[in-house]
Amino acid sequence: MVKPVLTQNPSLSPSVLPMGATTTHKPAIDPRLIASLAAVYLIWSSTYLAMRIAITELPPMLMASLRFSPAGLVLMAIAKRRGAAWPSAAQWLRMAPVGALLFLCGNGFVAIAEQSVSSGGAAVVCAMMPLWTGVLATVSGEKPSQREWLALLLGFAGVVVLMGGPSLEGKPLHIALIVLAPLCWSLGSSVSRRLAKSPGSDIVMSSAMQLLLGSALLAIVGIARGERLPAHASATSWLAVGYLFIFGSLLGFTAFNWLLRNTRPVIATSYAYVNPILAVLIGAVVSGEALGVTTLVANVLIVGAVALALGKPRPH
Repeated sequence: MVKPVLTQNPSLSPSVLPMGATTTHKPAIDPRLIASLAAVYLIWSSTYLAMRIAITELPPMLMASLRFSPAGLVLMAIAKRRGAAWPSAAQWLRMAPVGALLFLCGNGFVAIAEQSVSSGGAAVVCAMMPLWTGVLATVSGEKPSQREWLALLLGFAGVVVLMGGPSLEGKPLHIALIVLAPLCWSLGSSVSRRLAKSPGSDIVMSSAMQLLLGSALLAIVGIARGERLPAHASATSWLAVGYLFIFGSLLGFTAFNWLLRNTRPVIATSYAYVNPILAVLIGAVVSGEALGVTTLVANVLIVGAVALALGKPRPH
């Protein structure tokens, strides 16, 4: 882990303004951009630990389905209240690949992998996602600028430093899934971005459709894998699911979709560089893990990469 952009009439040039008239200036940075980035940076950093807590007693695919379905229903109700039209069968079919890539593969693979892979390790591997996005954007003809490529490489260097050298631990299947997860999420994001440009597309309704389709596919695959919800699970597990639903899905995914529609892919996916750092910090606070020099160095590299991606080159 969401926008129609309001248009304004072009302002008059200062040379033709009446005396005493003033011009209005757009803010240097859109407040919605800051709010959306803060949501995906802060909230999605904590979801790795929340997922690991939830799957200690709940099956991974059904747990993921439970967190996405109510979020999709809430967003659909909001979209209908705003006057959005009910999606046609063709629109549901077009959105199905996005739901499968983002939620069944992108999120479901992470949930399965965290049965043996640590939450911090999962966050570090998922930081490869912007690189996949850059590659996919290049293939589709939307080439990142040299500045954005430099930001990607700088951020990835920060992730490498954060790993500290040791190999990722976990079952071979789980390691394979966690490596595939960011590729699937990147591909799903690219498809979602293209669909968002369709005439009459509603951002909230599109998000709701993706969540509901992903939830349905997760439930189908989970049941096919033999997953069943336990008769008794602790309040901690259910609270973790509730947190994932409200913050990770409802708020975080909405913010992510806004970024996909209103920013370049590199900026929309820059959270993947920040998430590992914050995930490590959350682990330190919650689990008492030690923080070393590598964390400090990685912080500098990753924050620098985000600043580079967000900044605008100076005019010549």
